[in-house]
Amino acid sequence: MNNATPAGPQRASKVKQPERPKLREIMGPGLITGASDDDPSGIATYSQAGAQFGVNMGWTLLLTFPLMCAIQQISAQIGRVTGHGLGGNLRRNYPSWALYALVGLLVVANTINLGADLGAMGAALKLLIGGPALLYVALFGIVSVLLEVFVRYSRYVSVLKWLSLSLFAYVATLFAVKLDWLDVAHHFVVPHISWTASYLTVVVAIFGTTISPYLFFWQAEEEVENEKENPQAKPLKQAPKQAPFELERIRLDTWFGMAISNVVALCIMLTTAATLNTHGITDIQTSSQAAEALRPIAGGFAFLVFALGIIGTGMLALPVLSGSCAYALGEALHWPVGLARQPLKAKAFYGTISARHYPSVHFGLHQPKSADYQTARHWH
Repeated sequence: MNNATPAGPQRASKVKQPERPKLREIMGPGLITGASDDDPSGIATYSQAGAQFGVNMGWTLLLTFPLMCAIQQISAQIGRVTGHGLGGNLRRNYPSWALYALVGLLVVANTINLGADLGAMGAALKLLIGGPALLYVALFGIVSVLLEVFVRYSRYVSVLKWLSLSLFAYVATLFAVKLDWLDVAHHFVVPHISWTASYLTVVVAIFGTTISPYLFFWQAEEEVENEKENPQAKPLKQAPKQAPFELERIRLDTWFGMAISNVVALCIMLTTAATLNTHGITDIQTSSQAAEALRPIAGGFAFLVFALGIIGTGMLALPVLSGSCAYALGEALHWPVGLARQPLKAKAFYGTISARHYPSVHFGLHQPKSADYQTARHWH
């Protein structure tokens, strides 16, 4: 009896404290969402900002970062807590007219954005290897559909994570040009804001391309998908004990993904500011046009990396754009949805993904300009 250890302290020592998420667990929906935000249309907008206004636009990203973190974290938490995406929650809590209006706007916007991205990818590949850009647009659309429909969800998510590395092409491009970093820092702290129509239009375009509705729907749905793929996981409203770990993971994942998104956007702005703006090239309308303009100024390496980045980020953005559209429409109409489902068990969902690519390919063949920039200019 004298050698016995008190039972209370022994039991207390075995109580496990909630573990902090590991790195491989952190890099999830937030990383993919943040990376897909720098799609070819976004690259065109950031290139336009840097080419037209030099380093005077970097301050906008100091505002977009916390705003992105807030809205994306809320979206992800809605999906993880309820077990339903934004479309499903809208259907359960709002009148049908509001649901269909919001989902309809998302479908239209995503179709235009898909077309703009496909057009930019086709133009970028033509710059690299020559040949018919129209054929490349169609091929990119077909490959994207086949990957989404026939590749297993867990493997496809891994592919998307690896594709996010393509963003570092723009970090590499920045190191290939010369910058006055003191001047860059000065304009961050003391921005020179011009109250002109062109300046305010680009500011609106930056906010519009950085904080986009399709990102809200995608990240919420991917939290739902991941929860369904894990047999031990449940919606947090049913398993509140899982909440401390999961909410911390979502927070870190979201902040990490949005930080990468904004850093890459800044790299694109600074690259075009240091090259195109300083050489008087201020009218950039497409990402491929920015890449082509870089070649005689910054050299072949900068051109190559910039152009390859357009294709890599495009392959990442296409499934996010079409997938978020299919998720929203499917949940609004109460279809079986999810990339983890077999195609025959979610025919309408996968049919929507495929159908979205057809008008998008057609749009991409005839509309090479940045959808975000042109929309912002129109509304201004």
